[in-house]
Amino acid sequence: MMLDNMPRGTICIEDIEIGMSRHINKIVTDKDIEMFAEVSTDRNPVHLDDDYAQDTIFEGRIAHGMLTAGLVSAVIGEQLPGHGTVYLGQTLKFLAPVRPGDMVKAEVVVREIDHSKRRVTMDTHCEVDGKKVLKGEAIVLAPSAKFD
Repeated sequence: MMLDNMPRGTICIEDIEIGMSRHINKIVTDKDIEMFAEVSTDRNPVHLDDDYAQDTIFEGRIAHGMLTAGLVSAVIGEQLPGHGTVYLGQTLKFLAPVRPGDMVKAEVVVREIDHSKRRVTMDTHCEVDGKKVLKGEAIVLAPSAKFD
């Protein structure tokens, strides 16, 4: 379930500005975690087994870090720059766990634009209840309104 999300589509390189931002909000569900385990084949019991996870430093099940990071990808691929964007790189630092039922806000903010190469560098982060759980940087090739 996604709530309070911004419009999807494309913002071309010609219309992107420093400081521009977009976000999505999503509640991470048990089904999301199970589906991510299925697709990724990462079946670490800290994500899937309540009894096992209770005895870890997390004291309960957590979502896969890359599931959370995937929400950043959703903002980039659907909103800013949006459809037609090519991911070139992403750094990630995981700061805190995301648990089933958490509402995650994934946000990207434009930091640099290289118009000649159509490259956009963005600060990326995810938060739960106002606390950052992930931060990083994305570099993407943005779509252009001009046809070369």
